[in-house]
Amino acid sequence: MYAIVEIAGKQYKVQKDDLLYIPKREEDEKKKLTFDRVLLVSDGKKVKVGTPTVEGATVKATVLQHVKADKVLVFKKKRRKRYKVKRGHRQAYTQIHVNSVSVKRATKVKSTKTEAESTQAKSTETKAKSTATKKTKETAHVSQ
Repeated sequence: MYAIVEIAGKQYKVQKDDLLYIPKREEDEKKKLTFDRVLLVSDGKKVKVGTPTVEGATVKATVLQHVKADKVLVFKKKRRKRYKVKRGHRQAYTQIHVNSVSVKRATKVKSTKTEAESTQAKSTETKAKSTATKKTKETAHVSQ
């Protein structure tokens, strides 16, 4: 079973026992995380696509450690101007371990009309009746 989950604005394909590097989060190590922005779930036979998310689907994970990526060097130079700048950057990430991908069975909710819907339906029926009576009056007036 795998899922596509949205974490910090980025989408990741996850399965049970995966290791992921996500943008740095403030949670401590060994802390449990739950992600509910699951966009797609597949069990190998069925694929369930959310609109925009899958109802009842969650991904549970544990924070392993906070790490930094490899250093990226930024070097600027303008020739014959004695201008050189060398800067580096290391992006911070959080390493997580995916414990489980689960989908709860959604129970069907009995659809009941709200007051607004029933009021709107009544007003529509009243308008239909009034137009029908106007038409009958017009035909009666024309036939006389």
